[in-house]
Amino acid sequence: MKRKIEEELIEWKKSPNRKCLLIFGARQVGKTYSVTRFSKNYKHFLHVNFETTPQARELFEGDISTDFLIEKLRMTYPKVRIVPEDTLIFFDEVQLCPRAFTSLKPFTDDGRYHVIASGSSLGTKYKRDTSYPVGYVDIMTMYSLDFEEYLWATGMEGTHIEYVTKCIKETEPIDDFILKTFDDRFREYLVVGGMPEVVEGFSKDRSFYEARMKQERINRMYLEDIGKYAEKEDKSKAAECFRSIPNQLAKDNKKFIYAQVDGTSNANGKTYGSPVRWLVDSYLVNQCFNLRDPQIPFEWNADYSSFKLFFHDTGLLMGMMAPQAAWSILNADTYANKGGVAENAVCEALVKTGIAPFYFATKKLETDFIIPMDRDTAVIEVKSGNNKRAKAIYSVMSPTYGVKRGMIFENTNIHVDDSGVEHYPLFAISFIHSLERYGWKDIDEERKTN
Repeated sequence: MKRKIEEELIEWKKSPNRKCLLIFGARQVGKTYSVTRFSKNYKHFLHVNFETTPQARELFEGDISTDFLIEKLRMTYPKVRIVPEDTLIFFDEVQLCPRAFTSLKPFTDDGRYHVIASGSSLGTKYKRDTSYPVGYVDIMTMYSLDFEEYLWATGMEGTHIEYVTKCIKETEPIDDFILKTFDDRFREYLVVGGMPEVVEGFSKDRSFYEARMKQERINRMYLEDIGKYAEKEDKSKAAECFRSIPNQLAKDNKKFIYAQVDGTSNANGKTYGSPVRWLVDSYLVNQCFNLRDPQIPFEWNADYSSFKLFFHDTGLLMGMMAPQAAWSILNADTYANKGGVAENAVCEALVKTGIAPFYFATKKLETDFIIPMDRDTAVIEVKSGNNKRAKAIYSVMSPTYGVKRGMIFENTNIHVDDSGVEHYPLFAISFIHSLERYGWKDIDEERKTN
């Protein structure tokens, strides 16, 4: 199964300034699989899994200087040659061995060995434990399959994807047959999701029932992880927050309401702030903050007490909803807006392309998303059969708020209306970078010529 992170790993291997690498991401998104595939670029591969071989943690007691640690690894794994530059060392489920995490600093200082570390709930530990090697590691984040990776996995020809991205980039209508094909595949993707195990099975048996069974199992695993890894005082609250998300997204106003978690009026950020932070840091959910003013820099204008929470994988959201919701989506009933599925898919796509999503809401209007784009801001609306709020996009593009660019993702072909608002099919959100007119490379080129 081809994953985009594999190209990033190749670039990391080639980099003259390479450090040890940390790969963040939720459980089951394919970290171990991709690192194992990447290991084919080396003559030797040492895979140390601290969950399946807990005795390996003893190797990191005492001296963890590079030479001493390498000798202990050679003694423990005599069948694997550990040769500088020719061996990839992979510490899997490294959160179970904090000393292995600490050893990344001497490995980076030494520079002779290529080391990757990854694990579940790694983000929470990395951000909270000051003994971890901040500044001595490169970092990548891995997610479940995006829509393009899903198309690869299910046999879509690359030339068809290139044609569609060209149309999106040039704001040209897509051929009707190809449009319908991509639209159907995207609704399929909403139901199946991008978790590798689910996609691999579905690509073989085309069974939505089997896909759902796997989604439910993964969601149960996530709840078990909350009980296993969350702070003691946060365990039950984090699980309650996680379970409440489908209901939160089913509201017209999708702002996360603490009182909806446990049904009490005294629930607040003091009670649930830390559990929510744990879910975000574990990459189980994506957080989208409200803006006081829809202008960059967003971090200065964000209201961090007001936010929406979305599942990191829309298929897993579907696994928490009644089967009828999936049936509605597959049959294009109100075009995938059951329980905020369309909005979840848009947030997921933005995060997977490296864009931090925000939104803007006042007493009179609410947008779905506001993002930085083209050195300025852009507003995104997700319009479906029962969504009548798309008119908010025209309000925020007025002189009052000054947002420069507006895009509506809906059941349509590509076109621009008389107000200059761009309209795209919903699946086009997965190719959002094709819509960028100016990027960092453009800025660098301008600076060179000026």
